[in-house]
Amino acid sequence: MARIVPDDWKQLAVTGAAARERETLSLLEHALSDDYTVYHGVHWTRLNQSFTVFGEADFVVVSPSGRTLFIEQKTGFLRETPKGLVKVYLQTERNVSIALARTVESMHRRFTAAFGAGTYYIEELLYCPDHGVRDAAIAGVNPARIVDATRKERLAAIIREILPADEARLPSAAKIHHFLSDELSLTPDAGALVGQAGTLVTRLAGGLATWARRLEFAPFRLRVIGTAGSGKTQLAVQVMKDAVARGQRPLYVCFNRPLADHIAKVAPPEASVTNYHHLCAAVAREAGTPPDFTAPDVFTQLEAIFARTAIDARRQCDVLIVDEGQDFQQPWVAALERLLRPGGAWWWLEDPLQNLYMRAPVELPGWTELKETTNYRSPRDILDFVRDVVGGEVPLAASLASGSPFDGSDVSVSVYDETHAAQSAVEATKRAITQALSLGFRKQDIVVLSFRGREGSVLTAVEQLGPHRLRSFSGQYDLFGNPEYREGDVLLESIYRFKGQSAPCVILTEVDFTAFDERAARKLFVGATRATMKLIVVASRRAAKHLRPDALADEPAEGAAAALLAARRP
Repeated sequence: MARIVPDDWKQLAVTGAAARERETLSLLEHALSDDYTVYHGVHWTRLNQSFTVFGEADFVVVSPSGRTLFIEQKTGFLRETPKGLVKVYLQTERNVSIALARTVESMHRRFTAAFGAGTYYIEELLYCPDHGVRDAAIAGVNPARIVDATRKERLAAIIREILPADEARLPSAAKIHHFLSDELSLTPDAGALVGQAGTLVTRLAGGLATWARRLEFAPFRLRVIGTAGSGKTQLAVQVMKDAVARGQRPLYVCFNRPLADHIAKVAPPEASVTNYHHLCAAVAREAGTPPDFTAPDVFTQLEAIFARTAIDARRQCDVLIVDEGQDFQQPWVAALERLLRPGGAWWWLEDPLQNLYMRAPVELPGWTELKETTNYRSPRDILDFVRDVVGGEVPLAASLASGSPFDGSDVSVSVYDETHAAQSAVEATKRAITQALSLGFRKQDIVVLSFRGREGSVLTAVEQLGPHRLRSFSGQYDLFGNPEYREGDVLLESIYRFKGQSAPCVILTEVDFTAFDERAARKLFVGATRATMKLIVVASRRAAKHLRPDALADEPAEGAAAALLAARRP
């Protein structure tokens, strides 16, 4: 089979012209021998751009000798005009032959400058699999170099005729491959890709939000057990939009306040969005018992007040959505039920793998259950890492399916010395931020997640890591129970508070345990599956031995020494 560059095209979920070019790639891969190389632009970095490598060329095929063939693919209908073949794009027309000629002329100039005149051969080919050329004389392209619908089955054979496999190797052959690889700019620009990746993953994960809303039964009580990245958030938001469109009142209740704040930004403004204890606090105020957030048992008090306070009809809703259901407790179910009007719909969304508090699942007798085990958010290699490491302790993780089109994100494991954990972990985290920035991620794309709770993290008291200011929860609430944050550029959170959210680049730090038990496995699962593009794990040496033993062997001696020296500084 031919070598395809870039080589991660098979995982793409693409449509339109990109899908047709992917079909061509598959054909070329299987029809050409392994001493041919095909360079292409069908790559996830180009999902919303034109799918070309150079100018109008969609593919560049290099023979064993180094002879180069530029292929322009035009799908759909073409018009044959006195000036040549024309492709219509909305209200504009593009002359195919002129564009191809310009591409070839441009590459001749660049090849001559790079390798010298007479040291290379450039050929061209027009591939239009959906159009039969009626008058080749006016096409503007050598008829022998046109593969149209009438002979598309001979594409590979024609390529081999143009690029013989038995030619003598050109002196510039190796340089040509280096030149083409450099021209492709195969190192992704992470900053430019974040939006594209988010759009694609959102589209792929939208399936749950589409078909789950088609279910009908009465009373409507649906328990959705979905893994991280399966589309639960999209489902919740769409259910709220549906309710508002029907003139109904939706209420969304989750466990974590940061998740409620996040959902409030994407939910319809007519919907009520809150977390459970904030809801309890609002009811308590209405009952004349304002909460004292300085009290150590304030949340227990709020739960009790809410459970015994009569619910005003103005607080009731037509659609109730409970998110993070795995963190809810059994008594809360009855307390929440009072908020639902007769005949109302109740959705319960949960992920057992994210049960960090190790609580028994609530009992919902008589409810319909729907399960989704496909993760669309995490790149394939991150999910492979999760299945391998977490699956041994939590079998459910081993059975997860990957629905992401992305792979090769390269999970990084950075090691620190747990004997000097306080300073060593800080230094290692600082280096991880620098690594993320060097990969092209912006500071707002990076989230530092502590494996430890907020109270146990050495980073909680840190306001700045080198030049990077940390934006973190101060531990204080205002008079209305809203959390207060320190100003900063890079968000610092604990995995407990960041459940239900995600970020392009996640630095999961302070990963340390003496025994990798079920609790540690669940925490690793939650932290790792927050990443949509890149995961960097900052782990102690003893934890790294379990997570990825080769990380210790790969650890640069000077890096380890520097970390140790930093940890010993006064």
